[in-house]
Order: sequence, then structure tokens, then C-alpha cells
Amino acid sequence: MTLTTVRRSTERIREFSALPFLLVAVVSIAGAVFRPAPQAVTGGPISAGDVAWMLTATGLVLLMTPGLSFFYGGMVRSKNVVSTMLQSFVAMAVISILWIVVGFSLAFGDSIHGLIGDPRTFFMFTRVGALTHPDFAPTIPLVVFALFQLKFAIITPALITGSFAERVRFTGYLLFMVLFSVFIYAPLAHWTWHPDGFLHKLGVLDFAGGTVVHMSAGFAALAGALVLGRRRTHRAGAVHTPANVPSSFSARGCSGSGGSGSTRDPPCRPRVRPPWRLRRPTLRRQPRRWPGSFSTACEARSRQRSAHASAQSSVWSPSRRRPGM
Repeated sequence: MTLTTVRRSTERIREFSALPFLLVAVVSIAGAVFRPAPQAVTGGPISAGDVAWMLTATGLVLLMTPGLSFFYGGMVRSKNVVSTMLQSFVAMAVISILWIVVGFSLAFGDSIHGLIGDPRTFFMFTRVGALTHPDFAPTIPLVVFALFQLKFAIITPALITGSFAERVRFTGYLLFMVLFSVFIYAPLAHWTWHPDGFLHKLGVLDFAGGTVVHMSAGFAALAGALVLGRRRTHRAGAVHTPANVPSSFSARGCSGSGGSGSTRDPPCRPRVRPPWRLRRPTLRRQPRRWPGSFSTACEARSRQRSAHASAQSSVWSPSRRRPGM
């Protein structure tokens, strides 16, 4: 490969690298021109406690993405720390724009045969306001629910970056992130979390993203690792030296703390228990009595005294007659 060929390839990459930023500029201009419609469907009254907790949970789940960036950044080599961390941080920007434009509609729009949402339902966050929704947000504003779901859409492609860390170009990762969110994450979220999704109708429940987030990210990471194959350094037997292991451990704790905000009730109507699934019998719990405790000893002594008194009263002897009898 000559120097001229390398320069031509580099110029092509640079030309393609400007395309994502041009798309972001077009979307920004369209968002400034587009006038969203007001929210049409409303639910019940807003609960202040539910709103407070959902805002807290949204912040906790958002905290997982920076924690994940430090976790992956501490495990790669020193020269790739910044690029690896940037892959997680850029997901917060790209997925946020994509979610507002069409992602929320594909996941929670009007269901099309239980497979995908109608992209026109919440296009550009139209009909997403500060009022409640009877299906998704009965006691909180719909916009809070949409932002809460956005945090799961952000963390999912960021989780996949660990399988191809140090091995993909940044522009290719941006394209992969957009395609994965549109064709993998949004349909799976619709199947599982939408009231009319076919998996939800079959009885599938996902309280913390185990199906939508972790299974999709895990299978995508496995596919990426299989396609890329083994690293050349592994084949050569080179030793991999992590950049900062303590940073990874501290970031793991940060991600674990953020995960406490992901455990919540499903954002759909309550599912009726199937008739073939029997409930467990509720047994009355007896108070535990520890052997050798003070109460046990007192009860045993009381029983001995009552047994002795009854035995003495049943046996009559003339020598025990009182004087005067």
C-alpha cells in the first residue's frame, strides 16, 4: 500500500465523518421549524410523590452512563482511554436527539399489529406534554415518562462498546448506534413495555430492563465480537495492561448505585393473573421461640409447676388433713 492510497482512504473517511454532524444540523433546524401539537390523551391527577421519585430515578439511571465510561476507560490501554470514554458520552447526545425525533414514537406510539409503534404518534415529541397518560403515565407527566425511558435507550448502545473497545472507528460507531436504536431497541421496547406489544400480551414482564436492555445489548455485543474475531495482540500473546483498574472499580460502584433507579413497576396497565397460575397458600406464621431463651425456660418451669400441683391435688392422704378437719 502506497502513501497515496493511504491519503485517499483518509480523505474519504474525513468526508464521511462530516455526514453525522450534517444530519444533526438538519434535525436541529427541523426541530426549530416544527410546531408540536398539544397532548390529546390525558389520564388522572398528578401525584407529587410519584413525580419526585421518577425524577430521582431518571437521574440515577442517567448516572450509569458516565459510570460505564469510566469503567470501560479504566480497562483499555492508556492510548485508547479518551476514545473509549467518548463512546459512552456521545451516546447521551445522539440517542437523545434520535429519541425525540422518532425513537419514542417507535417504542411507545400507536401499536401496528403489536410489532412497532407508529412514528407519527410522538414525532418530534408532539403530543408529549406535562399531563398524565392513561396507559404509560397515570400519575406522572408524560414527558417525565419519556425522559425516564430515554435513559434506558442511552445506556443500551453504550453497554455494547465493551465488546469492540479499541477496534472500531468513531463514525462507524455512530452509524451502528443509530441503526441499533431504530431497528433493535425500539421494536423490542415496544414488544415488551407497550400495552399492545405482542410479548406483553403473552405475559412477559420486564421491571428493570433485563429483556429490553441487557439481552439486546448482550446479543449485540456477542455478534460484534464474533464478527471482529480475536485481537491481533491476543494471537501474538501480548500482555494487555489496563490503564486504571481502581477507576473501573469505583465506576462500577457508581453504575450500581444508578441501577437502583431502574427497578420500577412496568409502565403499562396491570396484567391480569392467568387462571392456570395458582397462588401460593398463605400460612399463618407462628412466633419463633429460640431454644434456651428466657421465655422458653419460664414456660417450661410453669408447666412443671402446674403438672406437680395437679399431681398433688389428685393424691389424697389422711396425714395431710388440716387440724380441725
